[in-house]
Amino acid sequence: MNHLVISFITKDRPGVVDLLSKVIKQFNGNWQTSSLHHLSGFFTGVLEIAVENDQCVALSNAIAALPDFKINIEQASPENSSNTANIVLELTANDREGIVQEISSVIHHHGGNMIKLVSTQDNAPHTGQALFKAKATLSVNEEQTESLINALENLADDLMVDISR
Repeated sequence: MNHLVISFITKDRPGVVDLLSKVIKQFNGNWQTSSLHHLSGFFTGVLEIAVENDQCVALSNAIAALPDFKINIEQASPENSSNTANIVLELTANDREGIVQEISSVIHHHGGNMIKLVSTQDNAPHTGQALFKAKATLSVNEEQTESLINALENLADDLMVDISR
């Protein structure tokens, strides 16, 4: 079984997911994991598809030929690591330039690997000040988890970090 990781962007319109799923089904692919989003008039996403070896090239070619899509397809092997723990961080701070870089740098320098990041900009209820909000899933070596959490909590006075394991 092959795994394809497909990223795409196209102008948003009704039926994009239906179109993708029909092509995947046509080649007996199994839609495994995805993250799809509407962003400023575009529809974009990343998905992982499992497909039998004899259908892999045909499926890749059919997806690559979709009109009005920008597509990237990579063949992948699912990974399992036993010495890591996944933690979920919910972050809130005053929005500012470079905040994602500050957070990602701390994570990187403490041996963490960001698996997923979903962020938004919102306004504080009473002041209207722009807030950065994010939910990040990290893979961290068990021995480095506490030092990573401490470093994030000490990053800035206005950064609130809620952690779940």
